[in-house]
Amino acid sequence: MHRRDLLKAALALPLLPWALSPDMASASRALPASGLRSRVRPGDPGWPTSTQWDQLKDAVGGRLQALRSPFDHCSAQNAACQEALAQIKNPYYLGDQPALTQTSGWVDAWMSRPSAYAVAAETTQDVVAAVQFARQHRLRLVVKGGGHSYQGTSAAPDSLLVWTRHMNAVTLHDAFVPQGCEGRLAPLPAVSVQAGAMWIDAYNAVTTRGGRYVQGGGCNTVGVAGLVQSGGFGSFSKQFGTASGGLLEAEVVTADGKVRVVNPRQDPELFWGIKGGGGGSLGVVTRLTLRTHDLPDTFGAVFGAIKADSDQAYRALIAYIMRFYRDALCNPHWGEQITFRRDHIVRLSMVFQGLSKQEAEQVWAPFLAAVRARPDWHIHDDVQTIALPARHFWDADFFREHAPDFIVPDRRPGAPRDHVLWAGDQGQVGQFIYGYRSAWLPQSLLDTRQLEALGDAMFGATRHWGFSLHFNKGLAGAPPEAVARSRDTAINPDAWDAFALAISGSEGDPAFPGMPGAEPDLAKGRTEAAAIDRCMDSLLKVAPRAGSYVSESNYFERDWQTSFWGSNYPRLAAAKRKYDPEGLFFVRHGVGSEDWSDDGFTHTPTI
Repeated sequence: MHRRDLLKAALALPLLPWALSPDMASASRALPASGLRSRVRPGDPGWPTSTQWDQLKDAVGGRLQALRSPFDHCSAQNAACQEALAQIKNPYYLGDQPALTQTSGWVDAWMSRPSAYAVAAETTQDVVAAVQFARQHRLRLVVKGGGHSYQGTSAAPDSLLVWTRHMNAVTLHDAFVPQGCEGRLAPLPAVSVQAGAMWIDAYNAVTTRGGRYVQGGGCNTVGVAGLVQSGGFGSFSKQFGTASGGLLEAEVVTADGKVRVVNPRQDPELFWGIKGGGGGSLGVVTRLTLRTHDLPDTFGAVFGAIKADSDQAYRALIAYIMRFYRDALCNPHWGEQITFRRDHIVRLSMVFQGLSKQEAEQVWAPFLAAVRARPDWHIHDDVQTIALPARHFWDADFFREHAPDFIVPDRRPGAPRDHVLWAGDQGQVGQFIYGYRSAWLPQSLLDTRQLEALGDAMFGATRHWGFSLHFNKGLAGAPPEAVARSRDTAINPDAWDAFALAISGSEGDPAFPGMPGAEPDLAKGRTEAAAIDRCMDSLLKVAPRAGSYVSESNYFERDWQTSFWGSNYPRLAAAKRKYDPEGLFFVRHGVGSEDWSDDGFTHTPTI
């Protein structure tokens, strides 16, 4: 052992009891003493010179860009601005712009502003060069693949961006064994995905062309790496578990500039930490390998809306729906959501797997019979059932032929044919968030003794604002093997016993800084945010200690360590201290961020 390593070990000994303690207060103490006390901005002493930036540019094969928003100095003569205005609701365009993000901001929280520079990484060595440069020059480092962070973690002004969009290769494996696990782990069908790939890229390769299934996200343009690192719920998680639970191996660039291939036997704590510990806190993930599954025969959906005539009728409808869900839908076949609105309307947006259209209709027949039997309940929008061969669920050409209204294609010249968006997701493209909260609801609330209280809380919540129950984002009712895989991740354990994730939110139109005529309505946003808080506070009277899903959560979350990760946070904090002791990687409300200012530039150790 080198002298420096001996010194580090000696310094670490007094911290060992702290690192092993489960006490949450201990976990949130400052990182070990280091030289990194602040980061530099343009104009500060220590900001890299033009010569040093040129050296980085040479190191990454010329793939360093100085960034400006296309809305800077916007005019009719500015071609970049005019293209941005024309494409502002195209998520593929937004993802192709290193200076833009999929969300344009959040009222009183953050605005989408570009980094000072971006490394448009094409290789792992490009990422290594960027990480080493940021560490050497004390730069704020940001990582962006899909750019879908509601919290603004994929953008930060005055920073260096590691932009992985062009690292998007997808490779199928018939029998994959993680490195160092030969003879210990059985080979599995799998898919390796680079960090810049979107889920549509993975689904196209695995399902449309490969005839198998990989557990991923419901929105086609979400980045694979970001979703896995945040936990990874998708439409069919009630059958297959979380995306992070399916992770077999990953390649990660850590703060020391090393490239690590991590799995259950190599750097197992780092491997565990990136499975749900949140993106951007422990390293830069450059490649992930996920197990694939046998593809069900069919995927399908049930959608429509029911309206009640009065408060009393709405209470009864809510209670009936929750009993129906418990008895007929809380199983591996069903996922997605039911929305409860203030105007006495319940909107159904459910999906299923492994059932024929006839079988799905039989499941819902008692529900529809009950609706028709009551004079104060009405079918507001026809309840329809569709089913299709599962292999075509992400097949853009199939939808172009059979159901073109379901998809919105990327219409730019030369765009890949499979790059389509679900029409129902277009409202969130470029959104400016007014308010957003989520909470896992425990399965115990479906017990007969608690069901009345749940229904009362749900009705009370709708007096303030609407909300949705995302049943696929809680694993109650899932197969034991799917739950077991998902339990071996860093996400809040509340998710495993939850029957749903409740979400309430609102948003305005895109409002990127400098975008002509797009000033966000802050007064409206604050009013709606307050209503969302009242809605969720009312709902959570029956689940006062419910955790929240880090990817879909409140920017202003209190006690976020417990809310996002629960009892797993001390273990995550220990991994952070081991692999990033100086805090190079920072995202607000990410692991170890309690030691930094909200913008990540000033070290503010807690006592």
